Amino acid sequence: MNWIILIIAGLFEVGFTTCLKLSNNFSNIKWSAAFFVCIALSFLLLNKATQTLPMGTAYAVWTGIGAVGTVIIGIAYFNEPATFWRIFFICTLIGSIAGLKFFASH
Repeated sequence: MNWIILIIAGLFEVGFTTCLKLSNNFSNIKWSAAFFVCIALSFLLLNKATQTLPMGTAYAVWTGIGAVGTVIIGIAYFNEPATFWRIFFICTLIGSIAGLKFFASH
């Protein structure tokens, strides 16, 4: 169950980074409020997950989900480049996240 909580926490990290971009330097109230909601939920869920999962593994998976998700959002919605090397290294990051989950002691 805590792996699911950790994945949701990572998705909220993607949410807060996306809202940060859309907040236009916190001048857009709606996106600024969404940023604060997402960041609070992300950290609360990360905290919950680390109660039973190894802290280092949970943090690495959380940041990995956030990084991969943010790059995907950037490519899909903000016209960021989808170069071969960018996609290659995102794939290696996904493999690393899966490896951490697969070889975690909990």
